[in-house]
Amino acid sequence: MGRDILSGLARRWRFFCGARRDRLPLAVSDTISPRPLVRPEQLADIGLFGGLSEEVLRELAATLDASLFDPGAVVMREGEQAREMFVVLSGELEVLRRSKGGTEGRVALLGPGSWVGEMSILDVQPRSATVRTLAPAILLCIKGEDLDRLYRRDMRAYLLVVLNIARELSRRLRVADGMIAGFLSAILDDNMGFHPGSKPTPPSEG
Repeated sequence: MGRDILSGLARRWRFFCGARRDRLPLAVSDTISPRPLVRPEQLADIGLFGGLSEEVLRELAATLDASLFDPGAVVMREGEQAREMFVVLSGELEVLRRSKGGTEGRVALLGPGSWVGEMSILDVQPRSATVRTLAPAILLCIKGEDLDRLYRRDMRAYLLVVLNIARELSRRLRVADGMIAGFLSAILDDNMGFHPGSKPTPPSEG
């Protein structure tokens, strides 16, 4: 049931984003060995892991893949099929979308504590945006099988992660709804000749 709700949220968010369906090659930075150290207390400060026990946090910190990406590395590419999401432990990323004319523009910036790519886990659709690093970044990778393993081992922890993802998707939708409502209101006001500070013209009596 939880996945059905999240899949619905993801599909609605993709409607706002206008996700592309073309397949593009994925180019990522070479990772640095050894694996970057991930501490449980780092995860405890991230909303995605909110409410998880110390035991679960220790297990996730020890088992999830973490990689260091160089500046300018493409973490994910719009249109690519994938089954993993990324949590930003350090560094800064930019989210890019390509217009119908082929122009790429920045739509968001991500810093430590943010996560991206969860929609491809939830609804198994192509990536809706390209994500690129602006500075050296340590990213935690969560694959679909990682969530499946958590589901089998600890149902409560799994449901908390699902709920945290749902909350973030809901927050993004509220922001998108507000932006669209403001945009439509501005268009209507402009077409009807209304401007801030002006008084509406009363209807004629005949």
